[in-house]
Amino acid sequence: MGRIVLALGLCVALAACGGSRYASQNAASYRGPTAAPVLFATGPIQAACQRAGRKQSSRGRCGCVQAVADMELSAADQRRGAGYFSDPHALQEVRQSSERVASNGRFWTAWKAFGARAEQLCT
Repeated sequence: MGRIVLALGLCVALAACGGSRYASQNAASYRGPTAAPVLFATGPIQAACQRAGRKQSSRGRCGCVQAVADMELSAADQRRGAGYFSDPHALQEVRQSSERVASNGRFWTAWKAFGARAEQLCT
């Protein structure tokens, strides 16, 4: 009987040492006192990035870019921008028409800021 109580006590003690089960899956995770947070999320940008199959696209990098998109872009801009991964020329046309078409100008400004931030955080 004493061995069973001791074994149960050890199991409880070991279980108490585990991490939190309430950590957000789409938020930055922390890797120690001196490590920088690792950004990762899933969504339309991450999926489009993975499908594009570019040389520098990895699951981690595409997830980081999605995490930045979640911070910088609206859901509508994310859906719109995801289409440009497979057709970069269409994005060039948006940029060129941004002075004539107000919605393209607003999108281009947001997309450009998102790109700069993603480059800063995900490289």
